[in-house]
Amino acid sequence: MAEQPDVLRRILVEGAPRIRVVAEQIAARQPRFVLLTARGTSDNAALYAKYLFEVRLGKPCGLTSMSTTTAYGARPDLRDCLVVTVSQSGGSPDLVASTRAAREAGAITLAVTNNAGSALAGISEFHIDVLAGPERALPATKTYTAELLALYLLVEGLRVPGDLVAGDLAARALPDLAESVLARHDEVRALAARYRFAERMVLTSRGYGYPTAKEAALKLMETSYIPALSYSGADLLHGPLAMVDNISPVIAIVTDGKGGQALRPVLERLRDRGADLVVIGGHAEVGRAAAGFALPTDGVAEELQPILEILPLQRLAYEVTLARGQDPDAPRSLAKITETR
Repeated sequence: MAEQPDVLRRILVEGAPRIRVVAEQIAARQPRFVLLTARGTSDNAALYAKYLFEVRLGKPCGLTSMSTTTAYGARPDLRDCLVVTVSQSGGSPDLVASTRAAREAGAITLAVTNNAGSALAGISEFHIDVLAGPERALPATKTYTAELLALYLLVEGLRVPGDLVAGDLAARALPDLAESVLARHDEVRALAARYRFAERMVLTSRGYGYPTAKEAALKLMETSYIPALSYSGADLLHGPLAMVDNISPVIAIVTDGKGGQALRPVLERLRDRGADLVVIGGHAEVGRAAAGFALPTDGVAEELQPILEILPLQRLAYEVTLARGQDPDAPRSLAKITETR
């Protein structure tokens, strides 16, 4: 976790020029729509990219179901489609097989990985290295934020092809801001005390913050083994709200922008139900909550805030796991490379 500011700096200095070249080459092919392929943590990064492609580029974008290709043998016509496969290791057989099939079906294929020598990078037409370096702990942390920034720079490069600074200026403050967020250990440790004996948790957000809710829930489940359910705020109102009561811990990620505005009616409903509500977001929204973690969102574009939002939640998962007497770096039954087929 502590390496993330340096990883973000490395991407902005070393990775951004390479990402621009890839973006320019892809933009010249004029893909009409985008499909994203990923598993686990990378799937949450792909969901973030879906918002970017649809909001920033206006491109129809979907998340693939790999089993349609690997299990059922479907071969859709993917001409004029950009298929982006996101994977930390680039080693899972189903990711490689589905990307190979996509390329054979006429797609423009791009791999976003932390392993330039991986099978996935080799089978794809284009590759972006997220430059995170070795990640020894089983739960992915620095590779996730590296994927977010790399995908943001890719989309900005596609949005303004050939612009040598597309996306860079907006992202330039992120490494220092990330450093300041990660230094606030005591605040996160105090929040963790609320969840030591939790039997379940609910995380919610809307817009760009929704992938953060999903990734935070995954981190909590794989390290502390607490069932953590993540919902879009809109989906939460369509039934699951009924399970929330005055002893239900709820974490709301309130992005400063349109997504946060859309979430406010949900927050009011949660308060009405007496939920134990913690808010992760800008100072104004945290000030209205009983507890929370205020992020330095002033001047940070809404689409970049997820890179900061996940940081205290990664630390929260770590602290809750320690408080429950478990090892957050080596969760049971997990491997660094998950070989699904």
